[in-house]
Amino acid sequence: MRNILDNLKELAKANPKRIVFPEAYEEKTLRAVEILLKEKIILPYLIGERPKVEARAKELGVNIAGAEIKDPKADTNFDSFAQEYYELRKHKGMTPENARTTMVLPHYFGAMMIRKNLVDGMVSGLNSETKPFIPAFTIIGTKEASHKVSGFFMMLWPAENRLLFFADSSTIIDPDVNDLANIAIDTADSAKRFGVDPKVALLSFSTRGSAKHAMVDKVAEATKLAKSKRPDLVIDGELQVDAALVPEVAKKKCPDSPLQGAANVLIFPDLNSGNIAYKLVERLAKANAIGPLLQGLNKPVNDLSRGCSIQDIVDVTVITAVEAQN
Repeated sequence: MRNILDNLKELAKANPKRIVFPEAYEEKTLRAVEILLKEKIILPYLIGERPKVEARAKELGVNIAGAEIKDPKADTNFDSFAQEYYELRKHKGMTPENARTTMVLPHYFGAMMIRKNLVDGMVSGLNSETKPFIPAFTIIGTKEASHKVSGFFMMLWPAENRLLFFADSSTIIDPDVNDLANIAIDTADSAKRFGVDPKVALLSFSTRGSAKHAMVDKVAEATKLAKSKRPDLVIDGELQVDAALVPEVAKKKCPDSPLQGAANVLIFPDLNSGNIAYKLVERLAKANAIGPLLQGLNKPVNDLSRGCSIQDIVDVTVITAVEAQN
């Protein structure tokens, strides 16, 4: 049973968005695009040399008829893209020559397509060379100058139709108080976009001052800041994970918590704990880990795990399309 993702798929199909895939030669990408085309979920754009993309699809027996193929070097937008990238980065030492060299790279070209509203979102990251973080930050940009991009995972148990959000599990290594508060707020808003009523727990090894340490203080202060910024959200912290998720434990450790042991958005104090936690839950609790999904950007760009499946790519693309609708 995949009720949550099936619902998102229907949303995506109701208003298909243009999603760009920089990894056009990858088998998993092409097989995912074939599914997305067949089910009419999105309008896919593949970045690569047309003869090579078509030869690769033929070799794999994959039907990508209906996908747009864009070759950066042959595209009529290449010169203007390179010039705009130079203007964006010249204060960092970028030269016109280096800008042209960079704009040939598929994930940079894809990011510029998003910036110019030629597509609505991007999915990339099957190999290390095409991770979308840097072009997303430098070309698409964040919603606010001081606002950092963070990453979350949707942890899904299909048989139970249960969904949790884990953040930040991919991006900010050591968030400060302000970062942590923004991660909590951004992830709550992300949950809302997917039809979930967020109940946010900022996690620690301490519950309500049961331990004393600077790391505990950071989480407690971030909780206060997040509450002051967004009093409309249900937020609590600092909490141990059992107090956040188990009602019986919450009654003992924090009986006045507004979460009552029913948190569905878990905010980790640093990337160590967030990354370890999602992989443990994925491998030992058999959750489907969908992501990492980036938040805080002007337009939706989402990363892929290098070990992802074809279905993972389809799922992330569906989510990217729904984000683009919003």
